[in-house]
Amino acid sequence: MRERVGGVLGWAQAAISKLLSAAQTGVVRLQHGQGLAEYALILALIAIVAIIALIFLGGKVSTVLSTVGKSI
Repeated sequence: MRERVGGVLGWAQAAISKLLSAAQTGVVRLQHGQGLAEYALILALIAIVAIIALIFLGGKVSTVLSTVGKSI
């Protein structure tokens, strides 16, 4: 009888351990994916700011580069 109870408890403990391990792995994957998404959003924001800056400052940058090019 003790062997049977020990076997059931051992099986239950192994099952709980596997569930906890799977849950932790899922959380790690979720956090990793979340971090990747955050980096993608930051990169997109930087690209948008750079494009807007080029739109507003494009004429001035072009003038400066033309002046530098002519002096060389």
